[in-house]
Amino acid sequence: MKQLTGSEILIECLKKEGVKHIFGYPGGVVLNIFDFLYDDKDIKLILTRHEQGAVHAADGYARATGKPGVVLVTSGPGATNTVTGIATASMDSVPLVVITGQVPTMLIGNDAFQEADIVGITRPCTKHNYLVKDVNELAVVIKEAFHIAVSGRPGPVLIDLPKDVTAGKTDFVWPEKIQLAGYKPRYEGNKWMINQAAHMIEKSRKPVIVAGGGVIISGAHKELRELAEHAQIPVTTTLMGIGCFPGTNRLCLGMPGMHGTYYANKAIQESDLLIALGMRFDDRVTGKTDSFAPNASIIHIDIDPTSIRKNVRVDIPIVGDVRKVLTALNKMIKTEPSSKAQWQEIRKAWLKQIDAWKRERPLTYTRSDEVIKPQAVVEKIYELTRGDAIITTEVGQNQMWAAQFYKYDKPRTFISSGGLGTMGFGFPAAIGVQLAFPDKLVIDIAGDGSIQMNIQELATAVLNRLPVKVAILNNGYLGMVRQWQELFYGERYSHTALDVVPDFVKVAESYGAVGLRASKPSEVEDVLREGLFKVKKTVFMDFAVDWREKVYPMVPAGAPIDHMLFEEQEARQEKKKGLRAVK
Repeated sequence: MKQLTGSEILIECLKKEGVKHIFGYPGGVVLNIFDFLYDDKDIKLILTRHEQGAVHAADGYARATGKPGVVLVTSGPGATNTVTGIATASMDSVPLVVITGQVPTMLIGNDAFQEADIVGITRPCTKHNYLVKDVNELAVVIKEAFHIAVSGRPGPVLIDLPKDVTAGKTDFVWPEKIQLAGYKPRYEGNKWMINQAAHMIEKSRKPVIVAGGGVIISGAHKELRELAEHAQIPVTTTLMGIGCFPGTNRLCLGMPGMHGTYYANKAIQESDLLIALGMRFDDRVTGKTDSFAPNASIIHIDIDPTSIRKNVRVDIPIVGDVRKVLTALNKMIKTEPSSKAQWQEIRKAWLKQIDAWKRERPLTYTRSDEVIKPQAVVEKIYELTRGDAIITTEVGQNQMWAAQFYKYDKPRTFISSGGLGTMGFGFPAAIGVQLAFPDKLVIDIAGDGSIQMNIQELATAVLNRLPVKVAILNNGYLGMVRQWQELFYGERYSHTALDVVPDFVKVAESYGAVGLRASKPSEVEDVLREGLFKVKKTVFMDFAVDWREKVYPMVPAGAPIDHMLFEEQEARQEKKKGLRAVK
């Protein structure tokens, strides 16, 4: 048997795992790996312009496909530049395998050139990580890394490879099976608990399903819809759960929490039963936990036992894969009131109340013929695409408007940084999505602040001929931070005005992309039609939007989620200010 180097073994292992794309950046200690990639025809390395961009691109690829994204970078600053992307993926349960180069084993700990303890640095934000010191262990480590990344609650795994390990030689033996002591994720839920949950649903008169990213990860969107429609239970989806239940379905309540819909928050607070699926009750959803769902019993289904009872009380905890648990639950519920008509009668008053809340306070904004409203841009994108696009977002107001004013009927069509809230995520993530789905329309809805965080990835998109579309809601501010300063800090706009904003049209053109601009409402549709459908290249569409716009509803930090601020309250406050000024 011909012996292979560690670099060759790595590449062969990646092929065994079905890897077609790697996102990365070369450097000294990984040159031997890159040298073997030079002639390889099966794996394409996507050269980004920054290691953070590489991880976000791999992240977008993983979120859109469900397959692990793969990153390859060098040691020292190359490795440390991945940390923000790794933490982003960790918070949102995204499967990644991040391969970092390391100085030779005999130099580790000697402060060698471009040495960093990336294993220690990333330990808090990886699901697991490895420092490989023996080339004979490499194949097993890679097999384990991919298994850990995608199984149970997914997450990023890091493999640190010293230069002498990638240069060393050994026999290549691919492990068909692995055994990981102590790591046995539980997929099947406790049958007795599932039965109790079924009885609780039967007795409930005002239930609400709160569906999170775990529904998408487990592929449980069909089972969720079956439960909701059969038992006539309204569904609210967290930011990470958007798309797991059709946004156009009558039972859909939209997003809950700080910038959730009025009717989602009211339904949660008035409910007698919450059925939480693959979500973790983070602070943006619950608001003041002591006042969250005060009248409701709670069923919580999650594959991660540490997520259950971490933030809120739970009456029925079920540890298991959401899809498997829902499959069992649906079978039990269908033996209770056996017909959909009976469930409709049971839920009639509850659904009537929810419909009244929807009419009372729908998602809205003050429209204008004089200045571009950012919400109108998102609405127009939805109208023109008819919902048939994959949307990525940056973080801030643009992210919330994309969540509120675009309706998502399919899973894995809304790609956004939730838990970490990482500015600069959306554009490189869109590059990863577009590589995974070259024939899909991929749109990054961005802010003028966030897009500058990784704007260098224009080169990556252009070089790989990726027709990613970027809609920049340009308000000249760090919009969400400015909103907080206006509402809670006496309009003291400390360092949130972006006094120098580049000409995004010229920036796009300088990289070989296309730049378009809309400065007034009458130009929005024409720019979108040209940018989305006529131009077949990477496009930056710059929309000069009303800088005064804020995201509503809004629950102030630390308040119960039914204590919401609305746009008309702001208008009344502005009127009072004007009257005081006149006096």
